[in-house]
Amino acid sequence: MSHIRVKKVGTRKDLKNFIRFPWKVYRDDPNWVPPLIRDVKEKLDIKKNPFFEHADRELFLAYKGDEITGRIVGIIDRNHNAFHNEKVVFYGMYESLNEVDTASALLGAVAAWGKERGMDTLRGTVSLSLNDECAFLVEGFDSPPAVMMPYNPRYYLELMEKNGQVKAKDLYAFLMTRDHATAEKVRLIVEKIKTMTTVTCRPINLKNWEEEAEKIKFVYNNAWEKNWGFVPWTENEMKHMVKSLKSLADPDLVVLAEDKGRPVGFCFGLPNYNEVLAKMNGRLFPFGFLKFLLGRKKIKGMRMLVFGILKEYRAAGISYLLAAEVEKQGIQKGFEWAELSWALEDNDAVNKFAASLGGKVYKKYRFYEKKIA
Repeated sequence: MSHIRVKKVGTRKDLKNFIRFPWKVYRDDPNWVPPLIRDVKEKLDIKKNPFFEHADRELFLAYKGDEITGRIVGIIDRNHNAFHNEKVVFYGMYESLNEVDTASALLGAVAAWGKERGMDTLRGTVSLSLNDECAFLVEGFDSPPAVMMPYNPRYYLELMEKNGQVKAKDLYAFLMTRDHATAEKVRLIVEKIKTMTTVTCRPINLKNWEEEAEKIKFVYNNAWEKNWGFVPWTENEMKHMVKSLKSLADPDLVVLAEDKGRPVGFCFGLPNYNEVLAKMNGRLFPFGFLKFLLGRKKIKGMRMLVFGILKEYRAAGISYLLAAEVEKQGIQKGFEWAELSWALEDNDAVNKFAASLGGKVYKKYRFYEKKIA
């Protein structure tokens, strides 16, 4: 009989323990980047996060005696299940000590919670959806994660597999440097494409931030609809994202492709703020905000986190125009490297495109799943 006790988070103290637990797991790991505690609280707040307008969640803590040994959140996204015709309960924000019993108890708690609500598949990890940090790191433990990408101990993979979890899908992250060997080839491709299309690319205008965000939403919801795990953004989720990213986004790195004024594609780049967050220990105050303001000027990398191109324009090479513009802006700002992530392992078109830009797979991530008995 397991000696692990699982408890639902029900008090402010429980929530504090849930949020702070990762500091116990990663205290000796130099590659872990502590999240901002404020942001985690807001993400989990069912009143502030519009994700919960179409999703339910339950937070769990695992105890051995009086010691907390793990945490997990169960998530049922009604929009996901309706869009994909599935009955999935997701597990997310998984963290634990290296104990099979703890993992078993936490996964079992989410499975039981989901089964009570008619779900038949357990899948994870997500925090809280595929639009957030998601999947377990399986390769690339030798460096910190890029902004809004996950990180975890290597032993999580063994814990999942010992509990009957099997691979659902792998994701790739590509690393690109300024002096990649394909630079001249890409330049020639871009010049040729410009002579063959009426599509033009430009950085977004922050003065019309909400209008520009609507264009991005239009492309995103139409371009990604066939992707594994994709769920369209709702109006309120888009507004929330706009509000969250407005102070962080560099408008020069968010590029729109337009055909005679109609949005047909975009690339969303973001400075790698993890280089700054790593020094803030999860807190903005009293000194974290100062570290952020000073540190953001010294960031060396960026992440190309979302590409979207309307189906009818994918054969026209628009992706090269977008990537070239973001790369040009990044080089002008002094960035030394970029991560293009994430891409589905079986999305051959995206993976070949990333490789043609000089990208090399340097991190891999995995979704696990298990049928609920």
